[in-house]
Amino acid sequence: MAFNFGAPSGTSGTAAATAAPAGGFGGFGTTSTTAGSAFSFSAPTNTGTTGLFGGTQNKGFGFGTGFGTTTGTSTGLGTGLGTGLGFGGFNTQQQQQQTTLGGLFSQPTQAPTQSNQLINTASALSAPTLLGDERDAILAKWNQLQAFWGTGKGYFNNNIPPVEFTQENPFCRFKAVGYSCMPSNKDEDGLVVLVFNKKETEIRSQQQQLVESLHKVLGGNQTLTVNVEGTKTLPDDQTEVVIYVVERSPNGTSRRVPATTLYAHFEQANIKTQLQQLGVTLSMTRTELSPAQIKQLLQNPPAIISEDISELQKNQTTSVAKIAQYKRKLMDLSHRTLQVLIKQEIQRKSGYAIQADEEQLRVQLDTIQGELNAPTQFKGRLNELMSQIRMQNHFGAVRSEERYYIDADLLREIKQHLKQQQEGLSHLISIIKDDLEDIKLVEHGLNETIHIRGGVFS
Repeated sequence: MAFNFGAPSGTSGTAAATAAPAGGFGGFGTTSTTAGSAFSFSAPTNTGTTGLFGGTQNKGFGFGTGFGTTTGTSTGLGTGLGTGLGFGGFNTQQQQQQTTLGGLFSQPTQAPTQSNQLINTASALSAPTLLGDERDAILAKWNQLQAFWGTGKGYFNNNIPPVEFTQENPFCRFKAVGYSCMPSNKDEDGLVVLVFNKKETEIRSQQQQLVESLHKVLGGNQTLTVNVEGTKTLPDDQTEVVIYVVERSPNGTSRRVPATTLYAHFEQANIKTQLQQLGVTLSMTRTELSPAQIKQLLQNPPAIISEDISELQKNQTTSVAKIAQYKRKLMDLSHRTLQVLIKQEIQRKSGYAIQADEEQLRVQLDTIQGELNAPTQFKGRLNELMSQIRMQNHFGAVRSEERYYIDADLLREIKQHLKQQQEGLSHLISIIKDDLEDIKLVEHGLNETIHIRGGVFS
């Protein structure tokens, strides 16, 4: 009876960590710094026997081996951080040894204040001076991208540590990312999900008993083998277990039981009761959705998603209406601004002779006005439309009905749309006429062929 939970997670091993100093914070212990650079990645040498957190050796501002105050072996986080990353103090002056706890509060704080943090962040995002050339602008854009994403370090000065960008920084835009991954498994893969009301550690410790119990639920058939594809921890101390069943035939061949068949067996009343006794709260198939199911989900989304979509559609409609209103206001303001500019230009050019370019402009405007005033051009059509609108307004006033006004831009769009419709109908009529001519030609050819054949057989 096969059972496979995949590659087990790495066991906790004990790594021998070399004796390394724990991190000390300048004034937090009675350390004596003999040499340290302003900002270095070397391991400055510090000596001291008395500290606030223990009597161990300290090395400036460094990450020791094991986050502890003793030397020797450690498990887990051993020499991973090492002693190389050290901030040997923030100055090169020798610090005096402190022997009392009061010295902790007499030392000036080295941690940057919130205002300095904001200043450093602003410098990293707007004006880094790390390289001193045009590459700093590229670095600023990269820092901005990291700040928007909410992760990374922003380097901006050779003498100041980089800024740590987290999701709590005020420039982070990605507050949450969620998605729903659609399964891509086929029904032939036979994957069925069982949700147990147990912790994953409990499931893994009783994995053999679980497989045997599921095999008994399947009737104890020796030709069936229960296999576990994988497990995953769920909220509320639940565990998802993905299984599949292999059926072996007497001739030696084997196949996976389809997921729908296995799921139908688990959904039987007596079988479902047995699964509930094992701690199963939910069972489902893990197969890809058919095109019909996807279409149904899109047409009938869940209630929460449907409400969100309706709200978004309502907001979109409101936004579109406001945009159209602002466009009309902008056009009105543009016309008013143009009138003011015209009056100002007239006053400025008062007393001057007409120049050559102004004369050319006047000729062009006269030409345009002549085209507009032509009976068959825009002005005639506009007059006709205006008369129809006035007539409708008159009828509306007589009937005490609400009046409707058509915006000039909307009217122009309607005219353009009707024109396109007319052109499309004309083109369609021409195609039909050509097809009729072709049909007549084919019909004439068929008649001649039948007449010739009748003469030959006669």
